[in-house]
Amino acid sequence: MSGGSYFVPANSRWPILGSLALGAMMAGIGIKLVYNTGAPLLVIGLLSVICVMGFWFRDVIHESMGGLYDAQMDRSFRWGMGWFIFSEVMFFAAFFGALFYVRTFTIPWLGGEGAEGVSALLWPEFVPQWPLLNPPDASVAGPSSVLSPWQLPLVNTLILVTSSITLTVAHEALKLGYRQTCRNWLAGTVLLGICFILIQGVEYYEAYHHYGITLEAGIFGATFFILTGFHGLHVIIGTLILASMLVRIIKGHFASDHHFGFEASCWYWHFVDVVWVGLFIFVYVF
Repeated sequence: MSGGSYFVPANSRWPILGSLALGAMMAGIGIKLVYNTGAPLLVIGLLSVICVMGFWFRDVIHESMGGLYDAQMDRSFRWGMGWFIFSEVMFFAAFFGALFYVRTFTIPWLGGEGAEGVSALLWPEFVPQWPLLNPPDASVAGPSSVLSPWQLPLVNTLILVTSSITLTVAHEALKLGYRQTCRNWLAGTVLLGICFILIQGVEYYEAYHHYGITLEAGIFGATFFILTGFHGLHVIIGTLILASMLVRIIKGHFASDHHFGFEASCWYWHFVDVVWVGLFIFVYVF
């Protein structure tokens, strides 16, 4: 070809198996939510997804280590990862948009703004403020109080910001050929990710048992757990990705000029860190 070669992978069974595994997992989630059963199907689907991902990534690693990828394939991977992160930006933008809509429009409307007298007639005890500790529906119990942003949330913020710094040091070390330095700083990043997950678990326990912040605690509880929960899931995924990169570094994978798998994991982790800064500001502080 005039523009160079392009790698065409062999026929693979992983796409169809991955689709079936995802279908089983989503069906299990749906049955669990509607009928409070389906846990076995959910577990089978989840384990199947993990297995398919592991074997599929194994094949991609073997192709890369076998020298089958050229510059065009590298550009393809970069565009693919870039669009994936863009889709993640839109994913969280939808939830942040819902949060801002509730705080900016819905709460004032329920408080009577634009409809004088209606609020006092329907919910005379309702106080239009955020956090919403007093939902207008008396059957919904709001949280008793909210978490202080200057305790566990601040600690987690410092942890994630620090992890971005340690990951950047590891990446720069890899580009300079200092593999042992890269390994050590990357291991520190993985450790910081694990610390964040553990602290988030402690925060959730405190929220449920001491503050009354649950998924049933009105719009505040719902938005809190949707935003922080999906972010926590992304941190878990990112930590697993970085741990796999650490294993590959130890095994001697990657070169100073050929390590997009490592670079892509850095993109993902930095994105997760930026999302948390937004969460800390708009969910915990303001």
